[in-house]
Amino acid sequence: MSGMVRFEKWHHRIDRAESALIFPDGCRDVLVVRERGRREKVLLTDLDFQPRVSELAEGTHITGFRLRPGAVVTDEVLAAVARDCAQVEDILGNALDETNDLDDVIVALTLPLATVERVSKQAGVSVRTLQRRFREQGLPPPEYWRLLARARRAAGFLATELPLVEIASACSFSDQAHMTRDLRRWFGGSPAQLRRDPYCLSLLSQPALGNWTGEQISTR
Repeated sequence: MSGMVRFEKWHHRIDRAESALIFPDGCRDVLVVRERGRREKVLLTDLDFQPRVSELAEGTHITGFRLRPGAVVTDEVLAAVARDCAQVEDILGNALDETNDLDDVIVALTLPLATVERVSKQAGVSVRTLQRRFREQGLPPPEYWRLLARARRAAGFLATELPLVEIASACSFSDQAHMTRDLRRWFGGSPAQLRRDPYCLSLLSQPALGNWTGEQISTR
């Protein structure tokens, strides 16, 4: 997976206390958080399985580094960032310079019509071995990546005028009701509700699993 973008840098300044909605996206973020009157701190977010709300205090400034889907950083790397936040981009770039053996697998699991069995076969291992590799990396199982990618693909279509039944078919759901259940599970709302909420659609369009910068995702 040569040339894969390692991380996406972002900033967020909170002028007034706010509740930030966060959707599952298959990515961890390294956060450099500066709160008024407090010492700078470095955090690593978890991988989410359902929507959540993060409460942010007034005057907080966050510089975030969204890691490529499935990327893992060690405690030693985080400690190095905490010691010298000015060098965070170089530290993360060096830590993520080498792709791991699951990068291609995760991308394969995001493709339309992907199955864990098919991707395991392409990787030349059994399903059980593939599951063990994810476990050893401290990552959710292969099915997490496949199901979340499918839901995010469907969410991406909600910004278009394509009928919901056609979106369900294009994204390999058994029917529209199946898609509705999955989108409620991952994103907390039905397709119709999400389609009417531009803010949610904007969050779901950010670079993450299935539309990460540098991924070549087929729509066929």
